[in-house]
Amino acid sequence: MPQSGEPHTSVSGTHVRRAVAHCLDALEGIPAAQWHERAGDLEWTRWETLDHLADDLLTYALRFGLAQPMGVPRVPLRVSRDRTDGPANVIFADREAGPEGLLTVVEACGGLLAAAVDTAPPTTLAPHVFGASDPEGFAAMGVVETLVHTHDITQGLDRYREPAQDLSERALARLFPDVTVVGTPWSTLLWATGRVEAPDRSRRTDWRWYGAPHGRS
Repeated sequence: MPQSGEPHTSVSGTHVRRAVAHCLDALEGIPAAQWHERAGDLEWTRWETLDHLADDLLTYALRFGLAQPMGVPRVPLRVSRDRTDGPANVIFADREAGPEGLLTVVEACGGLLAAAVDTAPPTTLAPHVFGASDPEGFAAMGVVETLVHTHDITQGLDRYREPAQDLSERALARLFPDVTVVGTPWSTLLWATGRVEAPDRSRRTDWRWYGAPHGRS
């Protein structure tokens, strides 16, 4: 355990579950009509954005269900869209189940990712569009996706919930080695993912993370 004042750097399924719990707490009870409004600066609705998050969490988990993840560029599931400009997913929540059903799907997919990264051999590599990463890297990706898309969805609503700072701190240390923390880890993560401006740093219009295991280029 880090001593007081030392940075939090490791990421595991526990942190994925904590990020998902933050998401559920922040989004539970949003009126049904508001789920069909645009999510922050995204082109997607709040519902579509959360559908996309569930899809990310699930597809990250599926990579570690393979005996040799690097031998398969992507798990060949059918990708589709509900509308032309909507997210391209392999899964969609049942709209008849309403927002609570959608949140249940996110919780289930987050739990699968948490279990997958905690049970996979830590040196296992799996492919990602930003380069191969290990279970810890995919756990950090799940944390980032969950925190920032929860932020996107809550924009324009009086439902602000700031996640625990160590979640952002861990994600930044694992995936954004090029980013210096200015202010809080959470505000820095929002800047690093192009969500906000920061003092003396203009808003990013192009960004990425670096999932390669530490010690590898």
